[in-house]
Amino acid sequence: MSRVIEDTVEEIVEGLLSDTELELVAVEYIREKDWYLRVFIDKEGGIEIDDCQELSSKLEKILDEKDVIKGSYILEVSSPGLDRELKKPKDFQREKGKAVDAKLFAPVDGNKIVTGVLNDFDGENVTIDDLVIPMENIAQIRLHIDF
Repeated sequence: MSRVIEDTVEEIVEGLLSDTELELVAVEYIREKDWYLRVFIDKEGGIEIDDCQELSSKLEKILDEKDVIKGSYILEVSSPGLDRELKKPKDFQREKGKAVDAKLFAPVDGNKIVTGVLNDFDGENVTIDDLVIPMENIAQIRLHIDF
């Protein structure tokens, strides 16, 4: 059910963003205490609060008109954050040359967490530094943040 809602919302948001410099990063519809519909957007140089508010207003109107989600939920439109998760091929292409943290299902060279520079992505494998890791072994990969 939530995957259907996420796919529907993704399609609507892609349409709303088609003639803008904004990019849809991810949509998630999850239940915490309440139901949350979270839409993550970005653009070159970063997004501003006005970008989020404008999309939120447009999206809320369409979701209400089409009655996409039955029942109540909380809509949040925001940036994916500095440590954004890489999910789509375009994420990997855009972030080549940047440091990433990869959590693995099975250890590689004795490690279940690999930190290094994202050097390549061919759709099936990710190359971090000189280490080639099959995508099926990656539980999660995010941009690395130094504190």
